Amino acid sequence: MSEAMIANAADQSPASEQDRRQKLELNKLQKRLRRDVGQAIADFSMIEAGDKVMCCLSGGKDSYAMLDILLNLQKSAPVSFELIAVNLDQKQPGFPEEVLPEYLASLGVEYHIIEKDTYSIVKEKVPEGKTTCGLCSRLRRGILYNFAEEHGVTKIALGHHRDDLLETLFLNMFYGGKLKSMPPVLHSDDGRNTVIRPLAYAREKDIARYASLRKFPIIPCNLCGSQENLQRQVIKEMFQTWDKQHPGRLETMFRALCNVEPSHLADPNLYDFKEGKRLGGKRQAVVQSAEPDTSPDFGRLDLLNI
Repeated sequence: MSEAMIANAADQSPASEQDRRQKLELNKLQKRLRRDVGQAIADFSMIEAGDKVMCCLSGGKDSYAMLDILLNLQKSAPVSFELIAVNLDQKQPGFPEEVLPEYLASLGVEYHIIEKDTYSIVKEKVPEGKTTCGLCSRLRRGILYNFAEEHGVTKIALGHHRDDLLETLFLNMFYGGKLKSMPPVLHSDDGRNTVIRPLAYAREKDIARYASLRKFPIIPCNLCGSQENLQRQVIKEMFQTWDKQHPGRLETMFRALCNVEPSHLADPNLYDFKEGKRLGGKRQAVVQSAEPDTSPDFGRLDLLNI
C-alpha cells in the first residue's frame, strides 16, 4: 500500500469510528424513547384504534422527537391510528416559516400550517415589559382546539416530557400553593378535546441528545422577545444539580408523582377524613371563597409550551 493510501485511510478512520458510535447511540436512544412512549401510551390509554392524532409542532426539540417516535411506532402498533402534524404560525417577526413545511413534506406526513397573527394581539394587549406567555398560550390553545374539532381530531398530542411534568409540580408548589402537575391525559373543561403527552416518561436529556443526532431543524424559541420564564429556569437548574449530585433522584420523584396516597395528604376535597374514603374524579364540594383565587396555575399556563 502506498504512503498516500495509508495516510488517506488514517484520515478517514477517526471520522468513520465517530459515525459508527453516533449510529449506535442514535439506535440506543431511539429504542429507549420508543419504549418510553409505548409504555406511556399503554399505561394511560392515550391512543386507541381509529384515533386521529394531531401532533402540535413548535419547531422545538420535544415536538420534533414526539412526531418522529409516533411515526415510528405507527408502523408496528397493534392498532391503526392516523397522524397529522400541525403548526401554528403566529406571525412572529423573524419566524422562518419555510422550515417546518419543508421538513414535514420530506417526511410525507399530512400537515397543516395555521396562520394566525396572535403576535400583534399579544403586543397590543400586554403592557411593555410584561411577559406575554400567558395570553399567548391561551390564544394558541383556543386556535388549536377549534382546529382539532373542525378536522375530526380525537387526540391532541403535545411534546411535554417527564422533566416538564416534574418542573410544573414544583412550580405549582413553590409559587402557586397547589399540589398539581400536567397529567399525561387531559380532557378539556368543555369536553370537546383530549390532550395527550406521549413523552410523559421520556427524559429531557435523552430527547435533547436524540434531536441533536437526528439533526432536526430546530427553530429558536426566543423570537417573540418575551422575557424568559425565570421561575421555571430556577426549577430546571435545581433539577440539573440534583441529577448530577444525586443520580436517580428525578426518577424517584417521578415515581412519586405516579404513586399518590390521598389519605396521607391534607385535602378534604380529595379524601373524606370523617368517613375514611376517597373522593374520586374532580374536586368535590370546593369551598367558594369571597376572594377570587389569583394564584398562578402553571399546568394551564404551560399547556401549549411545546
